[in-house]
Amino acid sequence: MREVKLPISSNQLTVLSMGVAAILWTQAASAAAEDMPSTTLQTITVTANTSVRENVQEDSVYIDNYTPAAQASHLSDFLDVIPGVEVGGTSTVNQRIRVRGLDDTNLKVTVDGARQEGALFYHMGDVTLDPDLLKQAEVAVGSNSVTLGNDAIGGAVAFETVDAADLLKPGQKIGAKLKAGYASNNDELLTSATVYGAPTDNIDLLAYYGKRDTDSGEDGDGRELYEDSESENILLKAGAYIGDDHHVGASFSRTEKEGVFPYRPDFPSLPNSRGLDVIPQEIKRDTYTLDHNFNPANSLIDVDTTVYQTETQILRDSEDVGNFDFDAKVKTTGVKIENTSVIDTNNGRHKLIVGAEHYEKESEMARDGSATANDDANNTSVYLEDQWQMGKLTLTPGVRYDRYESPEFVAGGSTYDNVVGAFAASYEIAPRTQVFASYTELFNGPDLGQTVFNSNGEGIYVNNDLKPEEGYNSEVGVATTLRDLTIADDALQLSAKYFRSNIENYQQFMRTGSRPGRFGIDCETGAIGGDCQGMFNSDEDYKIDGVELAANYTTRDFGMGLSYSRARSEGDKTGNSIPSVSGSGADSGDRYMVNLDYAANDMVDLGWRSTYVASITDNQGETKPSYDVHDVYVNYSPRQFDGLKATVGVYNLFDETYANHASRLNTADATTTDFEMGRNIKTSLTYQF
Repeated sequence: MREVKLPISSNQLTVLSMGVAAILWTQAASAAAEDMPSTTLQTITVTANTSVRENVQEDSVYIDNYTPAAQASHLSDFLDVIPGVEVGGTSTVNQRIRVRGLDDTNLKVTVDGARQEGALFYHMGDVTLDPDLLKQAEVAVGSNSVTLGNDAIGGAVAFETVDAADLLKPGQKIGAKLKAGYASNNDELLTSATVYGAPTDNIDLLAYYGKRDTDSGEDGDGRELYEDSESENILLKAGAYIGDDHHVGASFSRTEKEGVFPYRPDFPSLPNSRGLDVIPQEIKRDTYTLDHNFNPANSLIDVDTTVYQTETQILRDSEDVGNFDFDAKVKTTGVKIENTSVIDTNNGRHKLIVGAEHYEKESEMARDGSATANDDANNTSVYLEDQWQMGKLTLTPGVRYDRYESPEFVAGGSTYDNVVGAFAASYEIAPRTQVFASYTELFNGPDLGQTVFNSNGEGIYVNNDLKPEEGYNSEVGVATTLRDLTIADDALQLSAKYFRSNIENYQQFMRTGSRPGRFGIDCETGAIGGDCQGMFNSDEDYKIDGVELAANYTTRDFGMGLSYSRARSEGDKTGNSIPSVSGSGADSGDRYMVNLDYAANDMVDLGWRSTYVASITDNQGETKPSYDVHDVYVNYSPRQFDGLKATVGVYNLFDETYANHASRLNTADATTTDFEMGRNIKTSLTYQF
């Protein structure tokens, strides 16, 4: 996908303001007719096939320029700034992304356009990714477009790795970037090197290698969060322009983490009392992509094609203690082609997006030398979306067709044919002020089962009557940008959204066992209660209601961001919230965030971030307690050493003991709660030349 930095007109800016208002230090680019503040502390990137409506309902974080993320070791270090988004899990092998309470099994997660599908083990996260590889994360909060495709009920998270073009200075042919970082809480040491270049005007190359060594950290009460690991990260990229019309690119990225982790990584403080709670494990992700863009001097043709394959693996060795060895893999292979046409008519401008995608996901499980058990599913989709702009009014209808073939171990290989539609509208009611609304139908075929439970059918109930998840997501909102309020060139961006999602046939996994909530499934009838385990549809529909508010004020040297988000799910029969694989309800308490940044001069930049999450009590009387966390940090770029930047930060300044509401949380048992790290002092030094 080709990226372009667009000059933003006043009409475009009102649309973009919703997407950027929630992010700390966001500052719009210069307007065509009006000057905006020139200091950009965070860059918002607009991609070539992004529609106006998508800009309203998407948020982007350009990671290298987001100060806390300059030292990020976990996805929560930067994704949590987006209202409605949380990342649970303390360990990097347990990163759990949630959008409005729905976890990554209901999100479309991609790395450089490659889908990251499937679930390996419910005590671990499914996103194996080191933030040091990334330049940008683009989040669709909620499903608001037919272009997202299957597995996107809650929205999408698109991670993009860095390119040579992002690092090369004007006229530079070759360059390098060296980085070292240290974190005090878990003695984490990061070292990385990037070499990049453009040997000719039409070719760019990049090679990255990073290493991260991590010991066990502590929570605010001094409990040890068991981990002793080493990780390696590799990124190789190449791109070439062929003539004036074609661009081809290829990339390979790997995140590999090996060490000693808790048997259940979401119980990081569980004591090593039985000889099996902490065992050797290896987690690895390999992603390959090949992309091509054809964009001749014709407004009807702008074709992006991406071919990809990604494989995630967990390899465990319990060292002959217990029966816990396994080798679990999920591989996704796919191709996506999309064309964008711009058509001017007497009735306005149409931006037509037509695309097709096919992908196959395969799971493979081998345990203790037993026969390998495989399962697979595949999806083919075609879609059409028309952004029709008529002056101040924009209408966006869309339609998508999916043909989904389900996994054998889950739904007996059943095939689902489905058509969904979407419609959105936005209107500029005043200069730089827009109201918008959208309605999108949802479809999600049965996913691969937990890979660790793959078998030849023994002990598994195959649900041939399993229904796909369906429903809708609806949103209404307003966004505005005010300028020159107190001084010249300042800007205040305000946004508000109300949303409601409805999910029918919610799919749940029932395990066997005698614990509360584990009743098993009858192996013959599929009724709850029995000796088998498997998937079933909930007998109640769920709705998710919520609001997201944001305000962002910027001047040339000062930025302040405020945000508030709330999401509540409720079953239509019991009133219970949507169940979560992490063992507690999916809902989180209301979240308030304050971000401040001050550039004292061109060398020193200071910042403070405060996050308060209110307590929440579910329908069963279980309470997730509130917490209040503060981070402070400073950047220093000496004038005498061009390209050198030092960052020092204190994270969780007051040593708060807490668990993120998106993590496993058990108020009755601290050893089975995934507590966050206590106070953590991080330092990093980057030199680019």
